[in-house]
Amino acid sequence: MSFGGKLKGNTQSPPRVSLEEMAWSWLGSFLGIGAVAGLNHLYFAGTPWTLIVGSFGASASLIYGAIKSPLAQPRNFVGGQVLSALVGVSAQMALPGQAWLAAPLAVAFAVVVMHATKTLHPPGGATALIAVAGGPQVHDLGYLYALLPVGAGALLMLAIALVVNNLPAKRRYPEFWL
Repeated sequence: MSFGGKLKGNTQSPPRVSLEEMAWSWLGSFLGIGAVAGLNHLYFAGTPWTLIVGSFGASASLIYGAIKSPLAQPRNFVGGQVLSALVGVSAQMALPGQAWLAAPLAVAFAVVVMHATKTLHPPGGATALIAVAGGPQVHDLGYLYALLPVGAGALLMLAIALVVNNLPAKRRYPEFWL
């Protein structure tokens, strides 16, 4: 098979999910991000602290919209986010002012660490990148970035996922913990 043949794919797109599934995904995403954003507004507005990072938007798509995916399970979500944050902070600290090199190293090493620990969660790559590209507000947090906002925000979103994803009889989350 030539390289061009590989680009054709070998299967079809999955079917569209039901309106009910879309509604539950919407509700979980709204409540999860809403809780993180709301607590951030109430407790951290005007401070150097934050409870929300951009990669949580992608995480919400997985933990509320693709709940059967291995990439959406608690181990992957929380572990992938926190480990990637640690890797990203390490890259930024090792190469301050060298984002052109720290950014790709952070993402590449985050992917390897997630693979090695069986915590692959694609938004984790963005979390590592944010640790490098997030500017002084993120850099000033140092390794605390892995705890607050990343760890605390992820645990809050997970708690909401455990409730919302198990309300309807047709949904079950998680598929596995460890």
